[in-house]
Amino acid sequence: MKAFEYAQPTTQAEALALLSPEPGKCELLAGGSDLVGLLEKMVLTPDRVVNIAEIDSMQQIEADEIGGGVAIGAAVHLDDALDSPLLAMYPAMMQVISGLGSMQAQAQSTVGGDLFRRPSCWYFRSGNGLLAGGGQMVALGDNRFHAILGNDGPAKFVSASRLAPALIALGATARVIGPTIDDEEFLPLEELYRTPSREGQRETALLPNQVVSHVILPPGEGTSGIYEAKHGAGPGDPMAAAAAALRIEGGVVREAKIVLGQVAPTPWVSREAARAIVGQRVTPETAAAAGRAAVAKAAPVRYRPSEGQHPPSGTVH
Repeated sequence: MKAFEYAQPTTQAEALALLSPEPGKCELLAGGSDLVGLLEKMVLTPDRVVNIAEIDSMQQIEADEIGGGVAIGAAVHLDDALDSPLLAMYPAMMQVISGLGSMQAQAQSTVGGDLFRRPSCWYFRSGNGLLAGGGQMVALGDNRFHAILGNDGPAKFVSASRLAPALIALGATARVIGPTIDDEEFLPLEELYRTPSREGQRETALLPNQVVSHVILPPGEGTSGIYEAKHGAGPGDPMAAAAAALRIEGGVVREAKIVLGQVAPTPWVSREAARAIVGQRVTPETAAAAGRAAVAKAAPVRYRPSEGQHPPSGTVH
């Protein structure tokens, strides 16, 4: 592990002042369940680590008096979110946290930490970069559990967040602050995620000196839920996941938002699946139709060499 400065601010303004505008110079620490391993393996080598876990304003779950929903601090631990009566009206979120399969993960992980968890791709975590040789290492090597949607470019990893599909389906908004405390904007959570096209870019659109301080949910109306396909009941990541939020009137789906997880470099909003179920009653048949629509364009990772390029040395066959 590279030596680094450690800072523990107690306010949002102090945290922003400690960040750097240069990518990779600073990393945020909350629960540490993901960051510590990346530091130990020298995948990340920041000059400073800024611990936001002690910022009181980011540890709260409060009613949003303006919008009528709930504001969740990015430093809220998942077990606290699970116990909050304010969040009981959001079943999809509760199901994700309950399904982690680990009390330790629930106690240590935070909402923000999960939303910005780095990809589990073994090429990235072995130090080969987020795009792993422009995607060629993944295409030529072991690409189980890599992207089946949105994989036409060099990014072949899958978004690692367990919470993001559920929160996006529920219509969550992110409060983004920085570079100064006076800089504030509210963005749909899905707009924070992006598919990088070159090495050096990350999986989110945040600037290095910006922070998501809160996630804001609209009023918990309608029906929501998640489904995760896993090898077993343990704490491992799912092979694939889906979150759905529906507005049902008279037994018929009037509005739907369906978001897939663990299948693309970003949480994947499936408009095709939503179209397949809107105007229909929820039955096994319509659910199956939505599932087929969601994966109709799925494709395995394939090797697509650029002109004049050769597979990188050390590629796993």
